[in-house]
Amino acid sequence: MLLSLRIENFALIDCLDLEFGPNLNVFTGETGAGKSIILDAIDAALGGKVDRRAIRTGAARSILEATFELDKLAATWLSEQEIEPIDGNLAVCSRELTASSGGLRSRSRLNGILVNRQVMEQLRDRLVEITAQGQTVQLGQESLQREWLDLYGGTTLTEARSQVAAAWLTASQAKTALDSRRQSEQQRLQRLDLLEYQVRELGEAQIEDGGELEHLEQESIRLSHVVELQQQSYQVYQALYQNDGDTASAADLLSKAEETLTDMAVYDLQLQPILDMVNDALAQVTEASRQISSYGEELEADPEKLEEVEDRIRQLKQICRKYGPLKEAIAYYHSIQNELNELLEGGESMEALELAYQAAVGQLKDASSLLTTLRREAALQLEAHLVAELKPLAMEKVQFQVEMAACDPTATGADRIVFCFSPNPGEPLQPLGAIASGGEMSRFLLAIKACFSQIASASTLVFDEIDAGVSGKVAGAIAKKLYQLSDKHQVLCVTHQPLIAAMADSHFRVNKQTIPAGSDINEDAGNLGPIERTVVRVAALNSQLSRREELAQLASGRSATEAIAFAESLLVQAASLRETMANDR
Repeated sequence: MLLSLRIENFALIDCLDLEFGPNLNVFTGETGAGKSIILDAIDAALGGKVDRRAIRTGAARSILEATFELDKLAATWLSEQEIEPIDGNLAVCSRELTASSGGLRSRSRLNGILVNRQVMEQLRDRLVEITAQGQTVQLGQESLQREWLDLYGGTTLTEARSQVAAAWLTASQAKTALDSRRQSEQQRLQRLDLLEYQVRELGEAQIEDGGELEHLEQESIRLSHVVELQQQSYQVYQALYQNDGDTASAADLLSKAEETLTDMAVYDLQLQPILDMVNDALAQVTEASRQISSYGEELEADPEKLEEVEDRIRQLKQICRKYGPLKEAIAYYHSIQNELNELLEGGESMEALELAYQAAVGQLKDASSLLTTLRREAALQLEAHLVAELKPLAMEKVQFQVEMAACDPTATGADRIVFCFSPNPGEPLQPLGAIASGGEMSRFLLAIKACFSQIASASTLVFDEIDAGVSGKVAGAIAKKLYQLSDKHQVLCVTHQPLIAAMADSHFRVNKQTIPAGSDINEDAGNLGPIERTVVRVAALNSQLSRREELAQLASGRSATEAIAFAESLLVQAASLRETMANDR
């Protein structure tokens, strides 16, 4: 049950705090007063879709916060999400909308914990069911009618439908495999020829090391410059250790420095660290000269080796041009080996695939047949239940039938579902969407909701102008039906009908007001331009007098004496009717 709603900077609402009653809550006001904005705010707080225009002009962000009292099922679900309820059985759903250069940023929290949109939508299904304006247009959609019938059939039917969906998926996959095998045999042979050639080419190339080409190119450079390397290594040896010319080598100079420092250290021990460094340097120079000498002696021109290296380089570059860098070529080689093995094995035979497909089709037919049987049983129950709900809505002679016809199996079964309807005696049954008027559609939708109220998981039902297109006696019948629903569910209803508003347990008047720009603490008048702003205001009508005046406004648009008297009679009539209905429960 929705206990309270806090709205800040949403559409035309600057700041609003509402508290709701447990039974029938009604919102009234002139057309365009902003009644539907409140319902939109409830939807948005629970993760509904919004856009940048949802944030009030001149504001940077919008905050929505809805507090619900949880029933046992919703409380259990909340515990499964590892979120603790507040005060034992409360859920506070909040959402912050922030304008950004990219459009809109949104953050949702559940009892202060940041959650994603999917979690909020799951909770929404357990808390609220919203019947919005224009939904009556969808009543004629066969897909929606099928969903309603399946939902009405309960757990057994929905489980059977899940089995049909699984069987259909298996059959679809089996058919895809069979069709693919039938259509791709020529492609398979062509692919086989290509892969055999590529595997042979890459196998003969014996590529295993992704860095081989780089190493070979370095080896090629070395072999191409053996003479230069020999000469230069001898020059380095002379410079380091044994110079045949007049210039002393590095080893000779370090030896002299070592001798001098040795004599000096006799007189000053502070020179010992320097002497140690020179000793180390001399040792390193000596070792370097030995290694460079050995390197030069081992160098040897090898034209045959150079030719082999260059041939291998050309081979590897040819591979790289065809298959990409060497590492990628190696990976590709391994992958096509596996693919080639699979193609050579041939996979399942055509006969095996055909048998698998036929078996899957048989399972789908069996599952669909069971689903059809369950749907026929549910259809009979829905027909009787819906007619019983429609008759009190000034449709005493109504006829309703769920027409089922066989069709090709799909994931939803092998049935075409059409709701057929006849509101007038002597008229044949016809598809609901083809003949029902707007007022009849509104009553039909309300009757459907009444049928599902006993199995609905949501504790709060929201109706946005369910009374569209009706008046007089029909409006009174809708008022009774809404009041009946409010016995087991909290009901929030936007209406223009005084007969419905009179039945309310909690009555709210919605209107628009004009205020000076900048008078709201959430905005800066200097940034808005206009000197006035429009805001939505909501007043709870707690007294008999205020309700009477509002009903008079709804009835005639003015608080004239006759309208006031009419409103008073509506309140008396509604009180009497509520008492009678309460005694009948």
